[in-house]
Amino acid sequence: MRIIPFENQYRDDMIFMVLEAKNALGCIPRLNEDLLNIQANYLDQGDMFWLALDENDRVIGCIGYNSIENTAEARMHRLYVKCTLKRQGIGSALLETAEKHIKAQGKTAALVHLGEEEYYFESRHFYPKHGYI
Repeated sequence: MRIIPFENQYRDDMIFMVLEAKNALGCIPRLNEDLLNIQANYLDQGDMFWLALDENDRVIGCIGYNSIENTAEARMHRLYVKCTLKRQGIGSALLETAEKHIKAQGKTAALVHLGEEEYYFESRHFYPKHGYI
């Protein structure tokens, strides 16, 4: 596995992976609109978005963040891992990549949204395991 900054050539594969991940959680697989244009919603804002790729150059995970205006905080978004590859360290590696970058940007806090308990039960276990409260 390798983690790279977002490249538009992987956009459709990323979208498919996210929809597949949501479906596996029992959610209606709707796409968050920010994922349709990573360039405008993350990169052009001075923020970042990363992809995890497997040995076949397929997207197996993603994460991004947006800075919170007039603060030293950032909000992390869209941490997804391919549903068949969970619990193999991919999510942790993506989170660590984002945290290191956020810290290097001088941010002092990273916020996460846990989602609806009914569907995003995994995030309610994942983030506290990594020190989030």
